Amino acid sequence: MPAPLPPATLDQLFRHARTAHAFYPEPIDDDIIHQLYDLLKWGPTAFNAQPGRYVFLRSLAAKARLGPALSSGNRDKTMAAPLTVIVAWDTRFHEHLPAQFPSYDARPLFEANPALADETAVRNGSLQGAYLILAARALGLDVGPMSGFNPDKVNAEFFPDGRLRVNFIANLGYGIPESPHPRGPRLDPEIAVQIL
Repeated sequence: MPAPLPPATLDQLFRHARTAHAFYPEPIDDDIIHQLYDLLKWGPTAFNAQPGRYVFLRSLAAKARLGPALSSGNRDKTMAAPLTVIVAWDTRFHEHLPAQFPSYDARPLFEANPALADETAVRNGSLQGAYLILAARALGLDVGPMSGFNPDKVNAEFFPDGRLRVNFIANLGYGIPESPHPRGPRLDPEIAVQIL
């Protein structure tokens, strides 16, 4: 059986990790991006559907395309981050199911029910976005996920054919330690947890 991860690793992934708002200018090269995907892809999804899609923005020109969709509080820090990823989901993920889920052909299930397809894609694409955050932290990166943007503008600019849809955006890099305010409290288990 797998052994529990050491406390220092759990600190890096969870307890000491913070949302990053500022990063050192050190670039994130393609090798790190490939390592990131090679980790996150192993996280489980329903039917092994893997609906998550990732658009990495590194150049100033690419960031400039994103800028008009960002809220004023997110624009400057995103433009300054070494790397930004648009985490999206594929509305036609089920086209890949014959190869990804060969146990039986689940594709007709989703083709016949677009609402189920969207629900499955959003839920599992969100899981994959969370795997991306943990994979980035495991590789020593800091992450600044955000939802302060106009999704219609992001979709129109980056996914005009409508196949992909944005879920959230995250800045990646090596964070500059900063503590503008204390870390927010987390809910007590008496509020958040039931054991039946």
